[in-house]
Amino acid sequence: MQAFLSGLVWSALLFLWHSAGNWSCTSKTSVDGPLTTAGGFVHFLGSLRTKRILTIRRNFISYFWSSSDLQKLKAATDHNVDNTTEILREWLKNVQRAYHYVEWRPMDEPESYPDEIGPKHWPSSRFAHVMKLRQAALRTAREKWSDYILFIDVDNFLTNPQTLNLMIAENKTIVAPMLESRGLYSNFWCGITPQANYLQIREWKRIGCFPVPMVHSTFLIDLRKEASDKLTFYPPHQDYTWTFDDIIVFAFSSRQAGIQMYLCNREHYGYLPIPLKPQQTLEEDIENLIHVQIEAMIDGPPMEPSQFVSVVPKYPDKMGFDEIFMINLKRRKDRRDRMLRTLYEQEIEVKIVEAVDGKALNTSQLKALNIEMLPGYRDPYSSRPLTRGEIGCFLSHHSVWKEVIDRELEKTLVIEDDVRFEHQFKKKLMKLMDDIDRAQLDWELIYIGRKRMQVKEPEKAVPNVLNLVEADYSYWTLGYVISLEGAQKLVGANPFGKMLPVDEFLPIMYNKHPVAEYKEHYESRDLKAFSAEPLLIYPTHYTGQPGYLSDTETSTIWDNETVATDWDRTHSWKSRKQGRIHRNAKNTEALPPPTSLDAVPSRDEL
Repeated sequence: MQAFLSGLVWSALLFLWHSAGNWSCTSKTSVDGPLTTAGGFVHFLGSLRTKRILTIRRNFISYFWSSSDLQKLKAATDHNVDNTTEILREWLKNVQRAYHYVEWRPMDEPESYPDEIGPKHWPSSRFAHVMKLRQAALRTAREKWSDYILFIDVDNFLTNPQTLNLMIAENKTIVAPMLESRGLYSNFWCGITPQANYLQIREWKRIGCFPVPMVHSTFLIDLRKEASDKLTFYPPHQDYTWTFDDIIVFAFSSRQAGIQMYLCNREHYGYLPIPLKPQQTLEEDIENLIHVQIEAMIDGPPMEPSQFVSVVPKYPDKMGFDEIFMINLKRRKDRRDRMLRTLYEQEIEVKIVEAVDGKALNTSQLKALNIEMLPGYRDPYSSRPLTRGEIGCFLSHHSVWKEVIDRELEKTLVIEDDVRFEHQFKKKLMKLMDDIDRAQLDWELIYIGRKRMQVKEPEKAVPNVLNLVEADYSYWTLGYVISLEGAQKLVGANPFGKMLPVDEFLPIMYNKHPVAEYKEHYESRDLKAFSAEPLLIYPTHYTGQPGYLSDTETSTIWDNETVATDWDRTHSWKSRKQGRIHRNAKNTEALPPPTSLDAVPSRDEL
C-alpha cells in the first residue's frame, strides 16, 4: 500500500480492522505511516506508509482523506489482551507531528467480550460491536463527502502498490482484490456457476473481474454511486434471518440494495491468513502471520515493519540440531537473501554452505576428483546422461556429509535454498524429532522435503511415531535430517567413481531404487531412511511454472562441456503425472486421527 495512497485528488475513507482488539482511526488527506496487530500490527503499519491517517479500535482502523491539507487523526482501541495499545501509542507519538489534530482514546477494560471463550472466538456481542464500528466508519465517510471507502482487515497485507488505483479503475460499486493464502481460502465466496467458479477464480484458471455473492476482509465501495446510499452494516436489514455475522449481513444488504459485488484476480494483490478456530490462541495467530510473511517473500520483497514502532528482536536457534546447513550457490544472492530473511522470521539459525557451481567445473577438475558417471545411467525423463550441474549438487551435499563426520555431529539438518516452508514448520519439525527420540528410533536419514516417486502403494508407517513413514523411492534433496552414522555410510560408499544425481544415490543407499543395475554398483545399501508425512518443506516453484530455474538441469553434459542441457518442456508433464499419488497409496496410517475440534469451522472458513 506504500504508494497507492499518495497523490490522490479525490476524497476517500480507508477503514481497517484488527481481530485481536478493536481500533478505529480517522483522518483527512492521504496516508504514509504503518499499522498492524501485536502479532502482525507492526508489519501492517509498515505496509501502509501514508501521510494522512486513520481511525483504530481493537478490531479496526478507519481512514479518510481528501484534497484538504488539514490532516486529522482520531484513534481508539479496546478489548485488547495483547500489546496493541502500546504499539499504537508509540506509533502515534512518532507520527503526531504530521497531523493538524490527534485524538487518542484507549480503553484498557474490558480485555474481552463477556461471552467469548478466547481471542479468536466470535460471539454475537463481538459481531455487533464490529458491525457498529463499520457502520460508524461508513457514516463518517458520507459525512465527509468521501468518494470512496476502502475496508482492510489488519491481518490483510496488500503487496501490490497499485491495488487501490486498480480497484478504482474497475468502476464497480463494491469491488475486492483477490487475496492469497496458504490454502484455497480467500476474501470472497461463490459457488460453481457459468458466471463464477470459485476454484477457477482462486487458482487463476479464469482471470478477470467476476460477479460474486460475497466479498470480505478487503474491499472498496464507490460512494459516488447512488445505490451505495442504501448500504448498511448495522443494524441488519429487517428481512435478514440468517447467521449473525458481519460478512453475511453486509452481503445481504448489498443484495437488497441491488448492488452486485465483484472480485478481481487480474493481478496478485496481497495475502491474508487462514482464519483460526475459536479455541485457537494468539500464539497460533502470530504463527499464521509469520507464514503469510514468508510466503509473500517467495515472489516478492519482504514485508518491512513500520519505522515508527519498536520491533521486538528475534532470537534464532538451531531447533535442537547440532548444526543446520543451508546450501547456496554464491551467484544466487537472491535465493540466499530470501532464505536468510525467511529463516530469521522463523527464528532459525543456519550456517551457509557455499555450493559447488557445476557451471564452473571443468574436465581437469573432474579428473582430479576421479569423477566418473555410473555406467548406464540415464535421466528417467529425458534419457540424457549426468550433467555438471548435478555433479555440483552432489559435491555440495557431499561436503556437508564430510563436515558432519569431521565435527562428529550427531543430528544435522540440511536444506537447499529454493524451498518454501510448511505452516508451523519449526514447531512441527521439533515435535517430530522429539517423538523420534522418545520412541528411540534407529534412524540415519529423514526426508523433510522430497518428491515421492513410488505412488502406487502406501509407505509403511512407523510405530509409535506419528507423521513418519519408511521412505520409499524418492527424488529431490530439498531438506533432510542426517545422523553421523548416516553421513559415514554415504561418504563411505565412495560415490565419485560411480556418480549419478544425489537424489538417485540416496534411494540406492536405502535399497529402494527401482533400477537393479544401478544398485549393483553399491554393495552396502542399508541406510535407515524415513520421511516426514506430510512433508514440511516444498519447492518454491515447480517445473514449467513462472520463476522456475534449475541450476542442475540448466548445465552441460558431464564429460562434454560443449553440449548444453536444460529441462525439456515436452517432458514436464511426466513430472506432474508422476507426482499424483493414487488414492489407495496415501500414507494415512502415519497421520493422527481427526479430532472433534477439527470439524469445527472457523467463522470465515467457507
